[in-house]
Amino acid sequence: MATTPQASMQLETIVLGAGCFWGVEKRFEAMPGVTDVQSGYAGGNGVEPSYRVITQQRNKFNPNNHAEVVRVTFQPELVSLETLLQRFYEMHDPTQRNRQGNDVGTQYRSAIFFQNEQQQKIAKQVTAQYQPLLTAAGYGEIQTQIQPLNQFFPAEDFHQDYIAKNPNGYCPDHATGVRFDSSNVTAAPAVDNSALLKGKHIVMIDAAEYCPYCEKFKANVSSKYQGKIPLHYRLASQLEGLTITTPTWATPTLLFIENGVEVFGVQGYMEPEVFYKALGLFSVGADSESYQVAFQSDTDRPFCKQYEIFKNTPDGIFVDAFSGAPLFDTRDRFNSGSGWLSFKKAIDGAVTTRTDYSHGMIRTEIVAAVSGIHLGHRFNDGPNGTTRYCINATVLEFVPR
Repeated sequence: MATTPQASMQLETIVLGAGCFWGVEKRFEAMPGVTDVQSGYAGGNGVEPSYRVITQQRNKFNPNNHAEVVRVTFQPELVSLETLLQRFYEMHDPTQRNRQGNDVGTQYRSAIFFQNEQQQKIAKQVTAQYQPLLTAAGYGEIQTQIQPLNQFFPAEDFHQDYIAKNPNGYCPDHATGVRFDSSNVTAAPAVDNSALLKGKHIVMIDAAEYCPYCEKFKANVSSKYQGKIPLHYRLASQLEGLTITTPTWATPTLLFIENGVEVFGVQGYMEPEVFYKALGLFSVGADSESYQVAFQSDTDRPFCKQYEIFKNTPDGIFVDAFSGAPLFDTRDRFNSGSGWLSFKKAIDGAVTTRTDYSHGMIRTEIVAAVSGIHLGHRFNDGPNGTTRYCINATVLEFVPR
């Protein structure tokens, strides 16, 4: 929902179908002059207007099925119907019949439901203006249905403001990229992907417009990531030269690439612990000792190879092997004789703790604050009864000072 209209406002409504109503609702809500957007159903005949019914297999290609639509309430003195319909066409692919991307069926059809002759006239004018622009860009005929609105049925509460209620999703984007006025639109610059053709890389498919899930991922994950596998941002149109198999219409989408070829991809926002687990699979594999320790809370063998390498390093910092975040300082290291790296303390803010009840014991587990990986345990058997951080070497990397 958008802002509450004042009684003095002159308001008008238009009902539009552009595929799944979740993303359409969000985009119209962001437009100046729009006071309210409500998801719902329209255009059906003899079909119950509910999500449960319109999504049934028997109605998937039923021409009498309802379409997923939004009812847009706006102030004509602030935003014209012509502008709204231009934005409507620009936010989806109207040349697809009964579908938008992977969403297939009559419920996803492109449609304009007019309420008077003036709305019908403007709808036809805008459609006629857009067709040659699409044709010039190599697209086919517009499939948008322009028909009178018989009745608008509000969708269930679950669907209203869906994206705001579901913070761990993605923003669907099926736009063609064809604009009515390209004079103030800057095309996505060409990007050199040659560096991504060698070695391992992570690519986040970003949104050309505002995407709350993309911004959330940047704030919670990528802004804190310092790992050795480079993380890049690309628009869906900037993947030339890469071999990608995951659909690229959802933002964010994370692509894990090796030598220019996608190994696997994940659509939608990823919480830090989910991202790092995927990164672990990509970087070291599920069968590796470091993965088992980091993500399955396993333990290094005492006096393991990595311990022998790290026990007498020069002055420096030990960092998280996955996030690259600093964890421990060599100046706090001491030899406990246990066969595991031991430290008097962690770097401030680098770790968190939680109670570990495994193996019939009660221990304090040490967890990396950024990635959430298991590091080891904290005991009270350090020098002169001080604290000892008992840390697995296989989940660390060393950086000289």
